[in-house]
Formats: sequence, C-alpha cells, structure tokens
Amino acid sequence: MKFGDVIVAVASWAVVYLLVYSVLSIALVPMDSFWGLNVAFVVSVLVSALIVGYVFAGKIQEESRMASIGKLAVLSAFVIMFAAMIIYGAIGHYSAAIDEYLQNTYSTDSWTNADWAAYEGVVLVLNTVVNVLGVLVLGFVGLYLGSMRKPSAKTKE
Repeated sequence: MKFGDVIVAVASWAVVYLLVYSVLSIALVPMDSFWGLNVAFVVSVLVSALIVGYVFAGKIQEESRMASIGKLAVLSAFVIMFAAMIIYGAIGHYSAAIDEYLQNTYSTDSWTNADWAAYEGVVLVLNTVVNVLGVLVLGFVGLYLGSMRKPSAKTKE
C-alpha cells in the first residue's frame, strides 16, 4: 500500500468508527456508563476495521497483506492515541470521575495537590495505553478478516 492509500484508509476508518461509536454509545450508556462505553469502543473498532478491510481489500492485497494491515493498524492506533488524549483533556468531568475512582481505591486523606495531579496523569496514560492496545489488536483482527475477500479484476486497476 502506498502512503496515500494508508492515509485514505485510516481517514475512512476514523469516520466509520465515529459514526458507529456515536450510535452505540448513545444506545449503551443508559445500561451502565462504564461498560456501555467500553462495549461501544470494542464493537465500533472491530466493525469499522472490518468495513475498511473489506472496502480496501484490493489495496491491502497488492503487496504483503500483513505489512499493509500492520501499517493501517499502527496509524489507526496513533490517531486514537491523540483522540483519547484530547478527549480526556477536554472533558472536565473526566477528572472528577478519576478522582472518585482514586478515592474509592486508595486512602486519599493525606494526598497533596501534587499527589492528585500525578495519579490523575497515571490513570490518563493507562487509559490511553488500553485504547491504543485495543485498536492495535481489534483493528488488526478486523482488517485481516475484512480483507479476506478476493478483489475483482476491476478493483485491482
């Protein structure tokens, strides 16, 4: 795959992901906000990767299939890393959720502001790492399964 093809495929993946995630998160958040959003993330990453793998199967199979899928998965993970950092930084109530989690997990009576800032940063980084790993694994699986179709001769041109 050429670099331009990778960019177009990842941009398509991002659009499909956002559309699927928006619908699923609206539907699943009333169940349980934590598990609903996690299920929406897993399903939307897998579905969007399947769709992109299917649509770009001809381009993926031009060269080494694994190398093409690897390029797409890594760039997608890079995009989700920045998106996660922006989302976590932009949502004011996310810090409140982290604080509540930390208070329920640890004895925080003697924590200073520096302690709070450090632990919030650690939680944000861990959440970002989990998102990146999820996109790498689920994206690779979805792209692999989606690109299994035989492209027609018309598609290869």
